[in-house]
Amino acid sequence: MTKLFCVAMMALALGGCGRSLQDRMLAGAAVGGGAGAIIGAVSTGTLPGALVGAAIGAAGGAAIGAIAPQGSGYNGY
Repeated sequence: MTKLFCVAMMALALGGCGRSLQDRMLAGAAVGGGAGAIIGAVSTGTLPGALVGAAIGAAGGAAIGAIAPQGSGYNGY
């Protein structure tokens, strides 16, 4: 059981090492959604405005993250 647990933990750790298209899309959507929610909330002062801003920001962030080159990270990965 201990060996199986160790193998599962190593696989989980190695699973996070890849930088794929989905990773860049998710990161872009998270940043864009957060920024859009803040901008929507500040500009309208309402919850629906924040939700619309988050949706628009997440869509834009995911699109930008999808077309970002793979070597555009801080360390050039």
